Amino acid sequence: MGLADNPEMEDYSLRYTPAAFRKWSPWMVFLSCLVGISAMAGYALDAAFVDAFGFASALTGFLVAAAVTLPLTLVIAFAIARGHVDIDLLTRGSGFGYLGSTLTSLVYATYTLIFLAYEGVQAWTWPWIALIGLALGTAATAPDAGHNMVHPATVSPSGLAGMTVLAVFTIAAAQLSLATQVGEQGDYLRLMPDPEPGRRGRWRLAVITGGPGFALFAVGIFFASTLLVGYASTKIGADHVGVPVDLFTAVYERLTGNHTVALVLAGVLVLLSQIKINIMNTYSGSLSWSNFFSRLLHRHPGRAVWVFLQVGLSLVLMEIDIFSHIVEVLAWYSNVGVAWIAAMVSDLVINKKWLKLAPPQLVFNRAHLYNVNPVGGGSMIVAGAVSMVAYYGAFGAGAAALSPFIALGVAVVLPPIVAAATRGRWYVAREAVLPAADELPCSVCAGNYDRDDMASCPFHGGTICSLCRSTEAACRDTCKPSAWRPPKGSVPLGMPKFAPDKELEVA
Repeated sequence: MGLADNPEMEDYSLRYTPAAFRKWSPWMVFLSCLVGISAMAGYALDAAFVDAFGFASALTGFLVAAAVTLPLTLVIAFAIARGHVDIDLLTRGSGFGYLGSTLTSLVYATYTLIFLAYEGVQAWTWPWIALIGLALGTAATAPDAGHNMVHPATVSPSGLAGMTVLAVFTIAAAQLSLATQVGEQGDYLRLMPDPEPGRRGRWRLAVITGGPGFALFAVGIFFASTLLVGYASTKIGADHVGVPVDLFTAVYERLTGNHTVALVLAGVLVLLSQIKINIMNTYSGSLSWSNFFSRLLHRHPGRAVWVFLQVGLSLVLMEIDIFSHIVEVLAWYSNVGVAWIAAMVSDLVINKKWLKLAPPQLVFNRAHLYNVNPVGGGSMIVAGAVSMVAYYGAFGAGAAALSPFIALGVAVVLPPIVAAATRGRWYVAREAVLPAADELPCSVCAGNYDRDDMASCPFHGGTICSLCRSTEAACRDTCKPSAWRPPKGSVPLGMPKFAPDKELEVA
């Protein structure tokens, strides 16, 4: 496996994250999750929304999107933090199957690519906060700050027309793409330690603010960016307001009275922001590409290899000028991203908890899963297809603006229907039989891993870790009676108990 031989260097990508590796406090994990709010993309996007639709429509659209994404991402964040798995492993066990989650890995990798291209360390958090604070304080104390914030000089005639339902849902639709941001947050949330007795409240707060809290931070960033853009719009033209360096230079020039000093401060702020957010996008993207290619190629040369692919593809997107189409790209992406996240939440909450149509445990190992599961994967494909048809105007302009919400509704309703129709037979391909020990040796790589990461392997005559199972191409799934569909007359497995996995709590 090359660079992947050291699981700690790989941050246990494609694996369950063991307790021995989760040594950071909830507070430190939360701080790591805050990297996402340093993105410069938000300032340019918010300016574009306000200019095109006006402040009232933009704000209402952001609030609608936050109201939708908060409950969705709350479920995902707690499932990741309690299950200690990344978004890909969670997807496998949430009704998508082993290969079914390959599609969602591609969706997620695309998300990180979009923002890595658009954006073009945790140790630098406090200098970044200081510089942002200076900029906000300067803009807030400028004459007519409130008026300029709500009525920037760069607003278009359509933005002056007042709030409309169509404008609100157009903005909300684009913002719903941020629901998949919980995947990036999850790359850190999986490192959460188990909650300590008497401190569960702090643990829950760290998970909430580090995961779904991103939706609230997005609203806060909207106010901050419109304040900055409102002031800058009185000093520079519309073409420059959306450029972060020009935006902050205009603000800092009021503070320093010197263009050169203001330019240096703006450059330092943008540099810090780009370092922080691009490290996050590159890191998360490399995890997704690892998941995607390990299943297609049965090879895992190491996460570091996919860093180069992630950066290379982002350079291509920058060269084709994704910036000029970012609002349309996000609106299109929202249809697919929301269908994925909503199908997962439906399975985790409705199927597993409420209706008991699915095993309550998180089963993510290839040895225990069918390659596909129509419950989650099928629901996502149908929801995404219906919403894309709506997006391209088949059902009228109103439905086009509401297309991500159509994806949301279909993806929530379909999983319990499919699970009931299939009687839950597609979730677990075989039950696990493992020796009684907290750690077990892998008969392929010779490493010792947590029991949750292991499966028995008749092909190798021992136990095997989840990563080696993913890269094994010769066995042809001999451990399962069938890899693609339940045998005729088979009964549902994994209900009500499927050892050794623990029951997954989702909230």
